[in-house]
Amino acid sequence: MRQMEWKTLCSELLFSDQWFRVRKDVCQRPDGKLVDPYYVYEFPEWVTAVALTADGRFIFERQYRHAIGLTQFEIPGGCIDPEDSDPRAAVARELLEETGYEFADIRYLGRTSANPSTHSNWMHFFLATGGVLTSQQQLDENEEIEVHLFTLEEVKSLLRRNEIIQSMHCTALFYALEAMGELRF
Repeated sequence: MRQMEWKTLCSELLFSDQWFRVRKDVCQRPDGKLVDPYYVYEFPEWVTAVALTADGRFIFERQYRHAIGLTQFEIPGGCIDPEDSDPRAAVARELLEETGYEFADIRYLGRTSANPSTHSNWMHFFLATGGVLTSQQQLDENEEIEVHLFTLEEVKSLLRRNEIIQSMHCTALFYALEAMGELRF
């Protein structure tokens, strides 16, 4: 296979905020052609979990997403904070903050990219089982999250009806259902 990786000749930071940075790169392809400009969106690493209660119900969140103007169902997750020791610690923290549940087991399933052509970060996804409600939600200032519990059949129905639209969450659900023996390919 031929070498296809680009060489970054220079980068310029165009925008920087707490959760988001944009840079403009000048790149050179292996054939020598320059790619100028090439914009890259830098986000923190993300985590998400397909989370099940001790009695096997799936924990979903319903919240408004302003960029698309919709209130929708999602699985819990968020950003890896600097004080998190690793992605597993981050997802355990996010689960507790957003849902109030703690889990007997949190299993790493893999990672995916929202858009590898423009995004520099990864979404790490997990299967969390044995969830027990231990506290109230501890939401961030701009979070408004309703917690909903669904059966396996209800989750499958949401997927069939395209009512879970967050693509990385669909990916996590795909791998979690496979890990649970509910999907074979």
